[in-house]
Amino acid sequence: MTTGGTLEQGRTAFAQRSWGDAYSRLAAAAADTALELDDLERLALAAYLTGNHDASTGAWMRAHREAIRCNDSRRAARNALLIGSDLMFRGEIAPAMGWFTRVGRVLEGCDEGAEHAWLLTWNAFAQMWGGDPAGAEPAFARSVAVGHSFGDSDLSTMSRLGQGMCLVMQGQGSAGITLLDEVMVGVTSGEVSPMFAGIAYCTVIAACSEIFDLRRAREWTAALTRWCDSQPDLVTFRGNCLVHRCEIMQMRGAWSDALAAAEQACDHLSGPVKWDSLGSAYYQLGELQRLRGAFERAEDSYRKAAEAGRRPEPGLALLRLAQGRVDVAASMVRRALEETEEPPSRSRMLPAYVDIMIALGDLPSARAGADELAQIAEFLEARYLHAVAASAAGAVLLAEGDARSALSKLRSAGSAWRELDAPHETARIRVLIGLACRALDDPETSTMELDGARTIFEQLGAGPDIERLEALGRTDGRARGGLTAREVEVLRLVASGKTNRAIANVLGLSEKTVARHISNILTKIEAPSRAAATAYAYEHRVI
Repeated sequence: MTTGGTLEQGRTAFAQRSWGDAYSRLAAAAADTALELDDLERLALAAYLTGNHDASTGAWMRAHREAIRCNDSRRAARNALLIGSDLMFRGEIAPAMGWFTRVGRVLEGCDEGAEHAWLLTWNAFAQMWGGDPAGAEPAFARSVAVGHSFGDSDLSTMSRLGQGMCLVMQGQGSAGITLLDEVMVGVTSGEVSPMFAGIAYCTVIAACSEIFDLRRAREWTAALTRWCDSQPDLVTFRGNCLVHRCEIMQMRGAWSDALAAAEQACDHLSGPVKWDSLGSAYYQLGELQRLRGAFERAEDSYRKAAEAGRRPEPGLALLRLAQGRVDVAASMVRRALEETEEPPSRSRMLPAYVDIMIALGDLPSARAGADELAQIAEFLEARYLHAVAASAAGAVLLAEGDARSALSKLRSAGSAWRELDAPHETARIRVLIGLACRALDDPETSTMELDGARTIFEQLGAGPDIERLEALGRTDGRARGGLTAREVEVLRLVASGKTNRAIANVLGLSEKTVARHISNILTKIEAPSRAAATAYAYEHRVI
C-alpha cells in the first residue's frame, strides 16, 4: 500500500476513534514521509491515548516546531500546552512548567486568545496542586469565561474542573461537587475531546472519593468504564479506571473481581511511563491480599506502593497487626498519624489507629481516635464517615466494658454499612455485636450474629477474619480456655488495667463477685497473676 493510502486509512481510523489502528497507520506513514501539521497532531493524540507516551511527546514536539516554521504561534502554543499538560498529569511538574514557560514566550506579541487562557489554567492547576487552591480559583474562573467566549469547550471544561477542585480542597465539598457534576454533563454528552474527557473522569472520581461521596464515585466510575469500553484501544485512562473500579468492588464485596482489576491496573500503569496512580494500584492490591490472608504478597505490594510514591499506611500497619506484631503496628500507625494533618487524610488513618490501640490495650488513645473520627464525620457530613465513626465508637465502648452502650453504636453502624452495600464492614460489625450480646448474657443472639458474620467472611474469602472468629472460641458460648461470656468481659477489663472496684462499677457487680471471677479466670487459663492473664488475653485475641 502506498504511503498516501496508509495515511488516509490512519485519518479514517482516527475519525472513528479506533486509536490503535490510527496510531499504527499514522506512525507507518510518518516513517516514510514528513507529515503535515494536522496529521502530526492526529499521530500525537492517537499515540497518547494508546499509551505510547514517548511517541506522543515526540509527535507533539514535531507539531510544535512545524507550527513555528509556519508562523502559526497559536498552534505552536497549543502543542506545547499539550506536552506540558501530559507531563503535569503524570506528576512531572518541573518539565511541565518548562513547557508552559515556552508557551508564554511563543505567545509574546499575540493578541489575547484562548491559548493565553489555557496557559493561565495550567499554571492554576500547578498552583492548586502546590497547596494554594484559594489563590488558583480566580484564574480558573477567568478561563471559564474565555472558553465560553471562544467556543472552546475543552478550555471551559478544564477550567470549571479546576474551579470545582479548588472548592473541594478548601472544604466546600457541596459547592465543588455541584461544579464537577456540571463538568461531567459535558463530558458524558460528548462535548469534550478524548484527552480532556479522560482527565475529567479521573479527577472527578478522585474528588468524590476524597470527600467520601461514594454514591457519586460509583456512578462516575461506571460511566468511565463504559467510556473506556467503547474505545477498546484506549490505554491511558484504563489503568486509573481500574484503580477506581477496584476500590468500589472491594467495598461492595466483589473481591475476586477487585483483585483482577488491581492486578490489571498495576500492569497498565507500570509501563515505560510511570503514572502517579501506580502507587494507588499497588496499595489496593496489597489491601486485597491482606484481607484474604496472602500476607507475603501483600507485603510486596505495599513495598511497591511506597516505591511508587504512595504511603503504605495504614494498610501495612494493619498487616503487622494481623501478623501479631502489635507493638510494631502501633509504632507505625502512631508515626503515620502524627505526619498526617488534613482531616480527610486523618480520617483514613484513624480507623486503623483505633483498632491497633485497642489491640495494644491503650484504650485512652483508642477513645481519642474514635472521638476525632466522630468530629471529622460531623464536619464533612459524609454517610461513609458516619458509619466509620460509629464503628470505632462501638469498638471502643466494647473494649472499655460498656457492652450495652456499645451495642447501640454498633447497631447504628451496621445499618449504615448495609445501606452503603459494604458486606465486609457489615460482617465485622456483626462480630462486635455478637461479642456485646455475649457480654450481656444473650448467647442466642450472639451465636446468630457470629454465624452471620462467618457466612459473609466465607463468601468473601476473608481468611484472617475467619481465623479471628475461631480464636474467639465460641463453641457452647465459651471462649478459649473455657471462659464464660462474663469471664471474658472481666478478663478484658483486667487487661485494660482496671482495678476490681473499677470493674465492679463498669459491670454493676460487687467487688467480691469480681474477685471470684478473676480467681476462676486465673485457674482456667493457668495464669499465676493479673499480668500473666493480660498477656494471655492479647495472645489469644480475647481483646
